Amino acid sequence: MAAVLPRSFFDRLAEEVAPDLLGCVLTRTTAEGVVSVRLTEVEAYAGPRDPASHAYRGPTKRNEVMFGPPGHAYVYFTYGMHFCVNLVCLGEGTAAAVLLRAGEIVEGRELAAARRPRSSARDLARGPARLCEALAIDRELSGTDVCDPASPLRVSAGSPASSFRTGPRTGVSSAKDVPWRFWIDGDPSVSPYRLHTPRRRTVIDQG
Repeated sequence: MAAVLPRSFFDRLAEEVAPDLLGCVLTRTTAEGVVSVRLTEVEAYAGPRDPASHAYRGPTKRNEVMFGPPGHAYVYFTYGMHFCVNLVCLGEGTAAAVLLRAGEIVEGRELAAARRPRSSARDLARGPARLCEALAIDRELSGTDVCDPASPLRVSAGSPASSFRTGPRTGVSSAKDVPWRFWIDGDPSVSPYRLHTPRRRTVIDQG
């Protein structure tokens, strides 16, 4: 079993940590069993210097984990239906994180498939919400130390990516051209790129 990544790995700028996470393995242990995913796509978010970051306007109850020590999970709920998991970077009191966007299931495929019964093998963790669903990651894991070998959610070194690409982040409306999305070139588990589309508001005629 590969050793978990040391905390010093995460004590750097998010845009430096992100490409180094490609090929690393995220492991989730539950009473049902173990599921591990080899990370193939990630995005960096740089806190107060990044308008697309949840921490851009400072600490809140929602993002407080991002201002804690590096090497912890920041899990948030989005669109009223999905969880997404990030790994916190930089030292305590600052805020930066890497969103885990996609990966290849390398252990516990049957359990992941049971959690996502309508998905093909390629799609089990292809996208941040699918990754969380396949690994049973929810908000209860926010703040979890991923550098602890005994943690229910941990990250270990895997097979480094031989080549990767970088480009704009997916679905963000601010700083949308910043090339902080990183992915393993040619890997089938990488999610498709999507531009941000403003959500349509329903206008009710008050007349």
